[in-house]
Amino acid sequence: MNVLGKHVLLELKECNPRLLDNVEHIRHSLWRAAEDLGAHVVGESFHQFSPQGVTGILSIAESHISIHTWPEYCYAAADIFTCGSSFQPRDAAEILIELLESKDQDIIEVERGLLDKVVVG
Repeated sequence: MNVLGKHVLLELKECNPRLLDNVEHIRHSLWRAAEDLGAHVVGESFHQFSPQGVTGILSIAESHISIHTWPEYCYAAADIFTCGSSFQPRDAAEILIELLESKDQDIIEVERGLLDKVVVG
């Protein structure tokens, strides 16, 4: 079977709420995860909600890294999807866990694009 990509879903609990409500810190964290692992960023969008919370996405040549935060619950949901094998999404997950100071997390990894055979044309 061929796997076209890996999708890592992060449930980040017991995070530092000040960090979760800081759009620049969230942006820096996603960029750091991408750059440290050699991903190629092709676009970005980040938004600070009022009264609190941040959402953001980095479009990377390998697919995307996204996040949505709930500072009032010390919680963030992050999503790392990569195609190919040059970028390991679990390594990016570990960087986000550290930078958001998550004390409790669940990491779910899903293989995407399972094909019994290669289809051409």
